[in-house]
Amino acid sequence: LGTGTGYSVLQMVRAMEKASGREYKITGRREGDVASCYANPALAERELGWKAAFGLDKMCEDLWRWQLQNPTGF
Repeated sequence: LGTGTGYSVLQMVRAMEKASGREYKITGRREGDVASCYANPALAERELGWKAAFGLDKMCEDLWRWQLQNPTGF
């Protein structure tokens, strides 16, 4: 879940580059890639009382930290 603010693929790539310290190569879309994806976090807030508190950069930093600590998943 996120904040309800939309981001482009390029914004996501740049945020992950910043978080990971790695540069990613941007290539063409793969067969089967989703053209766009939207989600409204209002249901989680209403049903669970939970709301995202951080923006894209913090979310990517946390994702990268988790990945480093769990390189093979759970």
